[in-house]
Amino acid sequence: MDKYLKQYQWSDFREFLQNEKLDPKICEDDFPNRLVVITGATSGIGLETAKKYASHGADILSINRNETKSIELCTSLKEQFGIDCTYKIADFTRLADVHKIAKELAAMERNIDVLIHNAGVYNTRRILTGDNLEMMFQTIYLSTFIINYHLLDKFIKEKKGRILYVNSEGHRFAITGLRLDDLDWNKRRYTGSKSYGSAKTAQLLSMIKFSNILSASGVTINAMHPGNVKTNMGSHNTGFYKLTKRFFVDATAKSPEISAEALYYLGVDKEVANISGKFFNLTTQEVPAPPAVDEEEAEKLWVLSLELGGLKA
Repeated sequence: MDKYLKQYQWSDFREFLQNEKLDPKICEDDFPNRLVVITGATSGIGLETAKKYASHGADILSINRNETKSIELCTSLKEQFGIDCTYKIADFTRLADVHKIAKELAAMERNIDVLIHNAGVYNTRRILTGDNLEMMFQTIYLSTFIINYHLLDKFIKEKKGRILYVNSEGHRFAITGLRLDDLDWNKRRYTGSKSYGSAKTAQLLSMIKFSNILSASGVTINAMHPGNVKTNMGSHNTGFYKLTKRFFVDATAKSPEISAEALYYLGVDKEVANISGKFFNLTTQEVPAPPAVDEEEAEKLWVLSLELGGLKA
């Protein structure tokens, strides 16, 4: 705990506040006939990102929970932009679904040009999945880890591609870092913000390892804070959170189109072609909180993730 508290810098916090006021850089390049895989693409940031890539000619493969909404998404993108859109159904609260989807992606003959991990959840109370894992940790972090791990050989063979996490400045809520001995929050008082921050911190720690593995491959992996934008994430919660979200958070939130612009820039623009393992506030590179850059903790999390994900080292 103490080692992180001593590493916090006021200048980093000031930078974060300043970056919150910035607009994303814009990429005007087209992306015809490239394949973009997006998780959670039927609403919010995922939907606007799918539209943005499709408007520049990219084909879309979306991974969602709801088949009806997935069909509606593909029908709309095909009619509006004339691109190819397909979908796969998976519930990231079930690890069996995650492994199935990951293996299907790995077996595809077509190259994946951009992979965007957007699916997420926000719970104000502790919920365990059928895999006996805390839901936010499994959905936000472990599922993305499993998918990336299964795709490593494919990406390395392709020698190109960009992986993007829709992360969050909320990773800073994990002020004292992860508790690898209590990821299910059985020993501590659970709060939605701390659990969310831990899951996002875990994403950033895994990015260190994935970036090192991919360093000579031509494949990059980065994370992005999407800005304060209006989405339906967390709308299933009740009570004080629902009121706060409605009257304070959403009241000042911007359109998720701003996040889509940033995700398009990070996925396509030549300026960031060789940048990997970095955290961006929209398109401005930023220093993450100390617990998210701890390489020793990243190693420990990697080993534990392989175990929890049922993966072979």
